[in-house]
Amino acid sequence: MRAVTVRPGVANSLNLVEDQPEPAAEEGPVLVEALAVGICGTDHEIIAGEYGEAPPGADRLVIGHESLGRVIEDPSGTVKPGDLVAGIVRHPDPVPCPNCAVGEWDMCRNGQYTEHGIKALPGFARDRWRIEPRFAVALDPALAQLGVLLEPTSVVAKAWDHIERIGHRAEWQPQTVLVTGAGPIGLLAALLGTQRGLTVHVLDLATDGPKPELVAGLGATYHAVPVNDLPFEPDVVIECTGAPTVVLDVMCKAGPTGIVCLAGVSSGGRSIDFDAGALNRALVLENNVVFGSVNANRRHWNMAAQALARADQVWLESLITRRVPVNRYADAYTPGPDDIKVVLEFAS
Repeated sequence: MRAVTVRPGVANSLNLVEDQPEPAAEEGPVLVEALAVGICGTDHEIIAGEYGEAPPGADRLVIGHESLGRVIEDPSGTVKPGDLVAGIVRHPDPVPCPNCAVGEWDMCRNGQYTEHGIKALPGFARDRWRIEPRFAVALDPALAQLGVLLEPTSVVAKAWDHIERIGHRAEWQPQTVLVTGAGPIGLLAALLGTQRGLTVHVLDLATDGPKPELVAGLGATYHAVPVNDLPFEPDVVIECTGAPTVVLDVMCKAGPTGIVCLAGVSSGGRSIDFDAGALNRALVLENNVVFGSVNANRRHWNMAAQALARADQVWLESLITRRVPVNRYADAYTPGPDDIKVVLEFAS
């Protein structure tokens, strides 16, 4: 079968293998026909050789962690043939740590977790894949090809879950949300904010292209100005750019008892002259919280599936700016200037 693979740690080793072995039985009893995989920044970093880990005994890694497939068989009866499913990316470590032991593998404490298409587990960019029933998330049939958005939605579902848990440390009545970055994660974070009835603002550098219109389609407000020029102090900030100056600016911009969730990953290697003492003073005196969030567990995937089912399907479809067949895989993994979400299609 076909599979998109890389040699981990080797830049630009992306290749479409035509004779990939069928998925091994030990991967799980649920056999799935791949329909599509979404492409994100993590894939580009793996292709650049920045990280990635092949399964034990292999020298190549099948990439792809944003999945959508159709069940071929499931002897366990958890899902049925023909069901649309997505595969949960992260699996718990074998020890397991206290968090993995209770299903919170997104909060793994010893780093021995594995991840499909990223770390020691084959990804979903192959014609067929297998998975354990507890890692298969069934999707509303109405989502059809939009189910490929489930993985990035699970990331922001976790972010919102933790924001709300932190918020309820005291009386909490948030009204204003600022999302920095209008890529897929930022736009989906904004979607979940509007679903909560909050006033949502999205900040990004783009002044044209699809981003302003997508934000407007949510009933949110778009800004293409520096954080410090915004005329309000948000109750909640979800930072999705990872840009160091933006990260620091939003920490300073949040209002009293504000919560700042850092969902973007910085590349590092850059120094900024910054008054850390003033930031510390503001965070302490205003009871603010800054925390990081990545990945998701089963609860968040279920929350994400519910959020997508409630969302406007036309708006969700507009997030997918390119659909590319697998035989043109190189085009799919080459970023375009107006790309938001690019999807590699295996079947219809």
